[in-house]
Amino acid sequence: MPILNSIASWLMKKRMHQIELFMKYPVDVQMEWMYSLIRDASNTEFGTTYNFSEIQNYEQFKNNIPLNDYESLKPLIERTRRGEQNLLWHSEIKWFAKSSGTTDKSKFLPVSQESLDGCHYNAGRDMITLQCNNNPETQLFTGKNLALGGSFKEDHFGDYNSYHGDVSAIIIRNLPMWADFFRAPDVNIALMDEWESKLEQIALSMMDENVTSLAGVPSWMLVLLKRILEKKKVSTINEVWPNLEVYFHGGVSFKPYKEQFIKIFDNSKVNFMQMYNASEGFFGIQDQLKSDEMLLMLDYGIFYEFIDIKDLGAANLNKKVIHLDEVKIGVDYSIVITTNAGLWRYQVGDVVRFTSTNPYRFVISGRTKQHINVFGEELMVHNTDAAIAVACEKTHAMVKDYTVAPVFMENNSGAHEWLIEFEKEPNNFEFFVAVLDENLKKQNSDYEAKRYNNFVLHFPHVKMMPENSFYKWLKANNKVGGQYKVPRLSNDRKILEEILKLNT
Repeated sequence: MPILNSIASWLMKKRMHQIELFMKYPVDVQMEWMYSLIRDASNTEFGTTYNFSEIQNYEQFKNNIPLNDYESLKPLIERTRRGEQNLLWHSEIKWFAKSSGTTDKSKFLPVSQESLDGCHYNAGRDMITLQCNNNPETQLFTGKNLALGGSFKEDHFGDYNSYHGDVSAIIIRNLPMWADFFRAPDVNIALMDEWESKLEQIALSMMDENVTSLAGVPSWMLVLLKRILEKKKVSTINEVWPNLEVYFHGGVSFKPYKEQFIKIFDNSKVNFMQMYNASEGFFGIQDQLKSDEMLLMLDYGIFYEFIDIKDLGAANLNKKVIHLDEVKIGVDYSIVITTNAGLWRYQVGDVVRFTSTNPYRFVISGRTKQHINVFGEELMVHNTDAAIAVACEKTHAMVKDYTVAPVFMENNSGAHEWLIEFEKEPNNFEFFVAVLDENLKKQNSDYEAKRYNNFVLHFPHVKMMPENSFYKWLKANNKVGGQYKVPRLSNDRKILEEILKLNT
């Protein structure tokens, strides 16, 4: 295994040269991908409809192809699911990532072989590459990577079969041999459908293995780790896996969970690396140990465009769309992607903010449909996550989960109602709420203005919820699994009221 570790580390480090190239020539790399995607799909039904063969530059690309969302592409996606091909993409597509969105409506996003090979598997390689680059003495390949995945199902449309499921399950099911060699648990366990039984089997099969890296959504990873601690009758993961080097996390903000992981790991050598992976593709990886900014991965077969969120309501939105060369630091942008799975100028619904343009690094700042703007406060997830983190630090608390919704009052005023489930309750709850409110003001000037003298927004209403309150909601809505999470912010009270009702 030491020899294997040395060879694998050397191969991974060779990839750094290519990463450094797209960091040095980002716009050139992106424009090459735009032309490549157009060329590959020029004879598809979508390509002929929008005259791909005539597109010679970015302006023509922008003018020929309309902005899309899931609803506008859904007819072609559904035809593809039923066996028609060469509609959105030139190669056969039989796999569809079922979106873990916050609404009841499921989205089935196409996953081509090109996107598996060129995007998802390359991202897995690059996660390891960046870990190796940051840790020259790594022993990562002497053990296993424990990855939490979902499940998939087969769909029957007459004589034609296609498949849908969590993108993590699709990746595991189709892994190349080199990647599968280091992955755990056994694929039969990893792809189990019933989540609680799966966690139990993972705990049993992995608690005596040599695990050197972890990957998965923080909320569900904590559940698994605590179960392993119970079974091993120990208090820290360092006692279970002393060679653990890195935890790759994504899906939700890590800020509310970080202190819990630090405590449960009890190993200062474990690195935390954030990744931005979605059902639509893999977009970013943290490349610096002391910063949670992520590097925008520019050579995965994805062409990026951006819309300033202040322009989202514009009458002619397409004129407001910009490409990578035009983005500015500190502005919140809605992401638009064109991919090697046939998503053309697709509005993802995520919001990012660039912290650097040399190279292009960013943080996730929210969702276009997951914010609160009932009273003009424009509160976004990165605001609430940051305020929660400060309130926890000041009161020695740990938050397990939370959600926020508006409270409507007379005279067009209101407040925000918070439901918070604590892993560790604050030593002074009233002070926790006060710090939370004060830091929301610091994070967001619109919120601060609306809170002035309680004129529009009153002091937040915060309720401590009993253990497993949010899990009950996930289970009741058939959302138990590694890809699912409770929406943080809502402009209505539907989800909040459902959680309250389940816990009365």
